[in-house]
Amino acid sequence: MSVFLRRSCGAVFAYAIVTQGALADLTAQDVWNDWQSYLTQMGYTVSREQSVDGNVTSVSDMSIAMALPEEDATFQMLVPQMTLTENGDGTVSIGFPESFPMTVSGEGEGETFSANILYTHNSLELVVSGAPEDMTYDYSAASLGIKLDGVEVNGEEMPGDILGANMEMNDLTGSSRMKVGENRSVDQTFKAAGLTYGLVFEDPESDETAKIDGNLSQLDFEGTSVIPSDFDTSDPQAFYEAGFEFSGLFTYGSGTTVMAGTSDGEAFSMGSESEGGRFAASFDAQRLAYDVEQNSAKLAVTTADLPFPIEIAMANAGLKFEFPIQQSEEIQPFGFAINMTDFTMSDVLWSMFDPAGALPRDPATISIDTSGTAKVLTNFFDPEAVESLEFAEDAPGELHSLKINELLISLVGAKLTGTGDFTFDNSNTEELGGLPNPTGAANLTLTGANTLIDKLIGMGLISDSDALGARMMMGLMAVPGEEPDTLNSKIEFTEDGHIVANGQRLK
Repeated sequence: MSVFLRRSCGAVFAYAIVTQGALADLTAQDVWNDWQSYLTQMGYTVSREQSVDGNVTSVSDMSIAMALPEEDATFQMLVPQMTLTENGDGTVSIGFPESFPMTVSGEGEGETFSANILYTHNSLELVVSGAPEDMTYDYSAASLGIKLDGVEVNGEEMPGDILGANMEMNDLTGSSRMKVGENRSVDQTFKAAGLTYGLVFEDPESDETAKIDGNLSQLDFEGTSVIPSDFDTSDPQAFYEAGFEFSGLFTYGSGTTVMAGTSDGEAFSMGSESEGGRFAASFDAQRLAYDVEQNSAKLAVTTADLPFPIEIAMANAGLKFEFPIQQSEEIQPFGFAINMTDFTMSDVLWSMFDPAGALPRDPATISIDTSGTAKVLTNFFDPEAVESLEFAEDAPGELHSLKINELLISLVGAKLTGTGDFTFDNSNTEELGGLPNPTGAANLTLTGANTLIDKLIGMGLISDSDALGARMMMGLMAVPGEEPDTLNSKIEFTEDGHIVANGQRLK
């Protein structure tokens, strides 16, 4: 997560970082004190005018700002008026104006820039309960939105059709709990009926344009985080090592995106849809993990080069990984998995290379699931160390073991399945040209390969001599299985550098 994103989101959604605890009388000053403490802790500078009239505390001309030296920019949010009203039952209601501006400005490559972002809401209700060290914010709104409200470059405002962006959520409810102790722990839940977004841009130099509109429905989020009480905001590593943690799961029920524009002087359009998905993430000083999934995804693309749309679909697509990120001499576990399940494409695309329909057009599936151990030798929190990787001769880490839990490739009538388990000797990199020497075995099964080769010959895609070479290679690496047109293979890598296939030494 970039420093800019972490800090900006901390200010924009500070009101949503909320709490729940034993019921007690909260005062408006308790809530405001904690806001100031949190924002100051995160590195913001807060200025405001404050007044009290009975049970209402008013905060006016509030400015929340931070210098962003990494991006050579500044972030500022201006809230003209905020009220904190004591309700007489131990709770405090917070009121915001229906719109207020946020500004990001900076300088880079000899140019100055400024972007104005307008925050809006409709019927936002925000009530705080609990105790000063354990608050809960319950909120609801008919809508919440942000909109790019203008961009200036070198003091000149860009036309609205050059760049525009907006996002709005509707019919939303949420609750957040913040407990303040040695660190701040935050538990959050959030639901929204829908989200819409739009982006438009035009490059005056190339005449390339694009307009993107999309929506998501049935949004749901649950997450927890720990924010350290003392850290250096300019040092990402210090932020994580001080105890920062995050874990969250976001799901949605369905989504669509429509894009249209021009590229290289030619028009194009694209449409996509899905029947829901998930995005899970967790990270701390030791590891980074993501789990992304999309269900029943469809994509259609139309270009000027083709007189018909390119249409593809998948029943499920996913990406999952967990990697260590802390530099250490200790060997640490990792995992990686990817799948594309039941991939299909339109008959129009098939007919481009298989007009006679010789190949089976069953849905294709690719699935890989791996786990292992590795040693991280680079400090990924150090920007200079990361930049130097491009020119470094040494690898950023060492692979010590790899387990293939699942390998599945199924398409055009053939299927390859397998498992494997390997360890790696990083002291021996001579056998494989700089790679660590592996020890272990992979067990593979291939079905339908000979039938597929026959069909490719009949289609004229490969020659008889090419087919003979492929069959000789399969005969060398595999043995016939019990079922027709099935080949089995056990590939072993020995400690002394030998490669053995089904008991026959290849190297």
